[in-house]
Formats: sequence, C-alpha cells, structure tokens
Amino acid sequence: MPDTPAATPRARVRVPLRFHDGYSVDAELVTFHGLTDSLEHVAVVLGDPAPGATPLVRLHSECLTGDAFGSARCDCGPQLREAVERIAATGGVLLYLRQEGRGIGLYNKLDAYALQDQGLDTYAANAALGLPEDDRDYTAAAQMLRALGITSLDLLSNNPDKAEQLRGLGIDVHDRVPTGVFTTPHNVRYLRAKVLQTQHTLPLASLTGLSAV
Repeated sequence: MPDTPAATPRARVRVPLRFHDGYSVDAELVTFHGLTDSLEHVAVVLGDPAPGATPLVRLHSECLTGDAFGSARCDCGPQLREAVERIAATGGVLLYLRQEGRGIGLYNKLDAYALQDQGLDTYAANAALGLPEDDRDYTAAAQMLRALGITSLDLLSNNPDKAEQLRGLGIDVHDRVPTGVFTTPHNVRYLRAKVLQTQHTLPLASLTGLSAV
C-alpha cells in the first residue's frame, strides 16, 4: 500500500439537491485539505447508514456534457442521478472527482468525440490523440474516504479498475455493485467499448440491439 499523506476535511455544508425528474434529497458536501493532486474534488454525503452497515460509495468522474447538459453520448448523467438515490437510500458517499474525460480534460474529450464521429471507439480516439485510454488515479479518492472515516465499503461501479485501485490504496472494497444500464442510440458504441476494452460489467447482449447514430 502506498504511503499516502492524510487529507483532512476543510468545510462541510448542507445542500438540498433537486433533479429534473422531481427527485430531491438533502446532502452534505465536504471539501478537503491535503489532496495529493490539488484538485477540488467534493464528497457528497447522503443518507444515514445503519450502525455497523457497510456504506455504499460511488467514485463519479466529472462529465460536464453528461452531468450538466444531459448529453446522450455517454451514460454519466443517468449514472449520477441513479447513484444519488441509491446511496441516499442506504447511506454512503458519492465522490465527485474532477477527472473530465477519464482524466484527459474537457477540450481533449471533445477532440476525441470528433474522432469517434469518424469511426474510432472512445479508447482508440484517445490513443490517436497521443493520450492515455484512461488517465484517472484514485489516490485522492482514497484520501477523501479515510478523512471521512471510511476504510471499508461497497463500491457502486461497473468498472473493475476503480475497485482494484482502491484496494491497492488500502481501502477494503467488500463488494462491487453494478449500476444500471442506460443505453441510447448515441452511446451504444461507447458502452460496448467499455465492455470489450476495459471489462466493465455491462450485459453485452443488451448493447447489440441499438444502432449507433
């Protein structure tokens, strides 16, 4: 396990969350001092776990196009909405991580979209730009969890790399809980690539009936 410096909570503030479909919930947003990457990641604390219960946690990478604008080219917005409700129901934390475009940034992500429009999948497009397929590092996430007193969790994710990285950073991932499957004609090639290239736990058969637009 890497010898990572400890982070500490910086501020806590109550924020009522309201979604376009009418769902609402109150959350506590926590900011931090001492994160190794110096980015402004935020923990969204939701619900009230039962004594001794394993908290449900999601590491959600920022996606301006999906989270804020409702882009149908990915499944990020629906995953964020689902995660907030599921975590609030059992108690846990959503870590909102400033890792746009799997860590390559917004402008590079949009450049990769242009290459995807020419036929490349999401990973090949990154490679064609001379960028990593996935440049995310979850050291700061592990710091945030420890600062919140969480060292054992159930991880809400289809991505095995998130669980592997957290375990390597000394966090006990008890179970990896899959998210829903949010397909559109615009994101089906993207979702298939995640299954075939990085072994995301999505049902491949359900991703064959839609035609990419």
